[in-house]
Amino acid sequence: MYDPANLKKLKTMKELAPEGMAAFDALNAAVFKDGALSIKVKELIAVAVAVTTQCPYCIDVHVKKAKAAGATEAELTEATLVAAALRAGGAVTHGTHAIG
Repeated sequence: MYDPANLKKLKTMKELAPEGMAAFDALNAAVFKDGALSIKVKELIAVAVAVTTQCPYCIDVHVKKAKAAGATEAELTEATLVAAALRAGGAVTHGTHAIG
């Protein structure tokens, strides 16, 4: 189902819902700029979240942006493993609902 060409449809979405898409673009612009956290750290967080939500579009976009911000393969790997640990932890703690 993942087709990077679908990202070209964002232009159409902007035409169909200009106000909502402008708000989305403004949120991204505000969030992904240097602040208390560097852009690199924010992009590594985005990669971890994207891996957790399993969004191939987000993984592709944010890995590229993280690398452009100076993230290394080792940092990307650790961010992925942090995501995996949290995902596993969620499964374990939700498993407590299965027992008496």
